Amino acid sequence: MTAVTPTDTSHHEEHPDLRVIGLLTFLASESLMFGGFFATYLFFKGVTPVFPPKGTEVELYLPAINTAILVSSSFVIHLGDAAIKRGSVWGMRFWYFVTAIMGATFLAGQIYEYQHLGYGLTTNIFSNCFYILTGFHGLHVFIGLLLILGVIWRSRRQGHYSAHKHTGIEMAEIYWHFVDIIWIILFLLLYVMTQF
Repeated sequence: MTAVTPTDTSHHEEHPDLRVIGLLTFLASESLMFGGFFATYLFFKGVTPVFPPKGTEVELYLPAINTAILVSSSFVIHLGDAAIKRGSVWGMRFWYFVTAIMGATFLAGQIYEYQHLGYGLTTNIFSNCFYILTGFHGLHVFIGLLLILGVIWRSRRQGHYSAHKHTGIEMAEIYWHFVDIIWIILFLLLYVMTQF
């Protein structure tokens, strides 16, 4: 009979990682916040005769390209997660770096769009909803970029991440998928639905 010492970690896999549960709880609360924003937007859309009002229309071309970039980045970041699970720290770094470039490109596209809209935050209720929703989402993309860059930075330490030790990498990926899902909903509401 073998005695179990306090340093034995064989039971670790039986218990959920509290860090991941904390992240999922945080994302659930963020989902509720975005849900409130979406509900407010739909309410104003329902009670306003012309929505968006004339002069505050949105273009579809650039946001569609931005959407393709952001959605594609979800597949790219997953390649990084798959690489670390195979034990390739270099592969993880590469794919996370590509994801960071894609996220930065998305934000640059959003800034470019803001500069060429022709209306501001306080122009009318539609523009107010538009800037709050896209701006709040942009903030989440920026935070996601910081998480991804943090993962890359921490991976410089020998043995910090490995095939069996990669929770931080998975958490950054989960957050990035969340950002993408929110953007898909936002794109459909703000851009696609306003075309009809």
